[in-house]
Amino acid sequence: MKWVTAILICLLSMLQYRLWFGKNSVPDFMLKKEEVAIQIIQNSNLEQRNNLIKADIQDLKMGLDAAEEKARNGLGLIKQGETFYRILPSEQ
Repeated sequence: MKWVTAILICLLSMLQYRLWFGKNSVPDFMLKKEEVAIQIIQNSNLEQRNNLIKADIQDLKMGLDAAEEKARNGLGLIKQGETFYRILPSEQ
């Protein structure tokens, strides 16, 4: 009976060691869990960016208003006959 108990204690010790220090242990699981949480946040941000880009593409396909807005904001273009005023902030 003592041998069975000794063998069972030995097996339990080996399993505990593997659980806490071996491959795919509890610390490895916690690390992977944190990595997954970070990746979910990154994916969410990229998905939002992709949705904005898709909306811009759809606007550009629909008409010239979006293209005109992009040209005005991004490139500083003005229509013929318009006067462009640039207001600079004070140097204070």
